Amino acid sequence: MELLNDLFFDYTLRTVALGTAVLGLVSGALGAFAFLRQQSLVGDAISHAALPGVVLAFMLTGLKGPLALMSGAALAGIAGVLLVIAVTRLTRLKQDSALGIILSAFFGFGLMLLTFLQRNPDARQAGLNHFLFGQAATLLERDVLMMGVFGAAAVGLMLLFWKELKLLSFDRDFGASLGFPMMALEVLVTLLLVIAIVIGLQAVGVILMSAMIVAPAAAARQWTDRLGVMVLLSAIFGAAAGVAGTLLSSLGAGLSTGPVIVLCISVIALVSLLLAPNRGILWTWLRNRQRIATLGQV
Repeated sequence: MELLNDLFFDYTLRTVALGTAVLGLVSGALGAFAFLRQQSLVGDAISHAALPGVVLAFMLTGLKGPLALMSGAALAGIAGVLLVIAVTRLTRLKQDSALGIILSAFFGFGLMLLTFLQRNPDARQAGLNHFLFGQAATLLERDVLMMGVFGAAAVGLMLLFWKELKLLSFDRDFGASLGFPMMALEVLVTLLLVIAIVIGLQAVGVILMSAMIVAPAAAARQWTDRLGVMVLLSAIFGAAAGVAGTLLSSLGAGLSTGPVIVLCISVIALVSLLLAPNRGILWTWLRNRQRIATLGQV
């Protein structure tokens, strides 16, 4: 009861919970399209590619404000995706190989820049390493407001192009035959993923952010075969994990909010994989046993 009271009346806890709920909602809703298109690794590549963008943005501007750092992260994420596209088109490498190469190269470059800054006596760079695993406790109201504005814009674009994105997810060739610009829609989905990932870097970090793209969608997919319901469930699961992780991390000293949030969404995904009525492992096992028993009586 006291914890719920703190959720509404404690400034820090309320702010962090609201920010992580926004993060979970946006990443869950948009991650559903990446999951359906079997491009979950794209989110991983974007999140890791964002690290050098954060560090370079600080080195060029000297600012640690969320707008400057998120802008750098977004540009680096887009550059990473463009490089993946270029590699897959100009070489014989498949997309998963290109993603692995670009992910490793960008992340290694970001760690090198971060190490260089940490050896620099300039104290202004303090805190940049928190973008590795996130530090949700540093969220302020202005950070949450900015997350909400960009997140609402991304979700709004998703709803505006709902029919087109549905075609892209399930039958790209049919959409192209109808005259829809499928390549432009793929770029749009990628940009929306960049927004979802960038707004979550401060809370969850570049290493764990990919889980917030994949896990809510994977959990939601177990419960339904309808796209609208799946996107809604994915958003709810993501937001619930954000709030639950914030509350649980506040109970113990030294518990980082980002990893706890990822553990919460992992539990939701595991329960869904086990207990979802149509696709759950447990129900599938029970149906198979019943079918075998019925055949044995024939």
